[in-house]
Amino acid sequence: MMNDWAGLPAIYGDVLRRAMESLFRTFENFSEGTFIVDADARVVWINKRYAARFGFSDPQQAIGRDCEAVIPNSLMREVVHTGKPILLDIMETDREPLVVTRLPLKDDAGATVGAVGFALFDELKALTPLFSHYSRVQEELIATRQSLAQARRARYSFGSFVGTSAACLEVKRQARRAAQLESPVLLLGETGTGKELLAHAIHGGSARANQPLVTVNVAAIPDTLLEVEFFGAAPGAYTGVDRKGRVGKFELANGGTLFLDEIGDMPLPLQGKLLRVLQDKECEPLGSNRIVRADVRIIAATSADLPALVASGRFRADLFYRLNVLTIHAPPLRERASDIEALAYAMLEDLSTQTRGGSHFELQDDALRVLCSYGWPGNVRELRNTLERAVMLSDSERIDARTLAPFVGSAPSGKQRYNEPDAVVRAGAPTQPQALVSWSDAMAAFEKRFLSDALRANGGRVIDTANQIGMGRATLYKKIASYGIEV
Repeated sequence: MMNDWAGLPAIYGDVLRRAMESLFRTFENFSEGTFIVDADARVVWINKRYAARFGFSDPQQAIGRDCEAVIPNSLMREVVHTGKPILLDIMETDREPLVVTRLPLKDDAGATVGAVGFALFDELKALTPLFSHYSRVQEELIATRQSLAQARRARYSFGSFVGTSAACLEVKRQARRAAQLESPVLLLGETGTGKELLAHAIHGGSARANQPLVTVNVAAIPDTLLEVEFFGAAPGAYTGVDRKGRVGKFELANGGTLFLDEIGDMPLPLQGKLLRVLQDKECEPLGSNRIVRADVRIIAATSADLPALVASGRFRADLFYRLNVLTIHAPPLRERASDIEALAYAMLEDLSTQTRGGSHFELQDDALRVLCSYGWPGNVRELRNTLERAVMLSDSERIDARTLAPFVGSAPSGKQRYNEPDAVVRAGAPTQPQALVSWSDAMAAFEKRFLSDALRANGGRVIDTANQIGMGRATLYKKIASYGIEV
């Protein structure tokens, strides 16, 4: 086989010439129109079909004219000036649009001496499958973006925090004030008191409301994955990462709000990195030198005693002070018992549309007394769980105390000191009050008993139990291990 192209037999050149001529004739025969222009974009040649389309009965009438004078929307002059092809384009005409291809013509020195254009189709039916696929993909992309954007908007407003008690009104006043500022917000309170709802309301009432609200439940993510979750990862940064890398929550929340739920569970090593990002407002994805802008407003929430964690060395003091700027205490339900009726009816209205096709449920007076006399250790979340179970199992739209009795525990009234131990009666001895225990010990004892009962009711199935009581699965696993509960 010969490698010296200069010494190719003459027949090879003839084959090449014939191939070019054949290719041109094929395009000319199968296209709806073909024309050629010179270096000044004047028409050199145009086939009869194309000339007739633009009003020239004789193709010779178009020769020598500027291409725009023959074809009003022609881009052949651009191809001649740039020397670059326009491989696929849609050209509008006074009739139907045309799908066209435009190619530059060059001499042996590489200079552009003209251009040739082919009108491939005189209607778009031939490209219908391509356009349909493209349109469908675009529609799906737009729908996905809209869905994602909606998911990253505030789902609750201040009106969602139902209640008119003094404690409730004070919380909403503080939250509205926080919404007007840019400082970090720290939401404290027991589980189920509505901290996430407040976070959504603060974001929705802020200047960042049209930007993303991104949530990270620290307790629900394994410690080994938290750094990637926060800061992202470059492609190939670790085994299993997506080929395109992973976008971190700080990058997703840029310009908006990052809600860090259960921040008290954050591991110490990550606390220092988080503090650095909050100070510098930028971060680097794992395995990358790329700087990511992190202009985010932080709202953190926890049911843990952060000062105690700081004192014990389990939470960085400098991060605590960074977060503890605007602090809002979400009150437990037992401290705003006057809101229980309004809360209950708001929940029943929501539950009736979800479970009973719009039925209107009514609480009897004795049922209201039961609800108001209970201590609600699980707060608003437990109240909803109780009402949901009652709605599903009730044969009547009127819910009375007997209906609620199987679902309401025996915690004392909010008017008493919650979790105050009962008197201990010993045989042959006068009744003596049991020595008071600390609040944290009492709550721990109740929580262990509550979780044990819930697990037992669900046959030890952790996932079902977590869904039923409204607790994150990872959080429940941690508490099972912490309390030594047998599953």
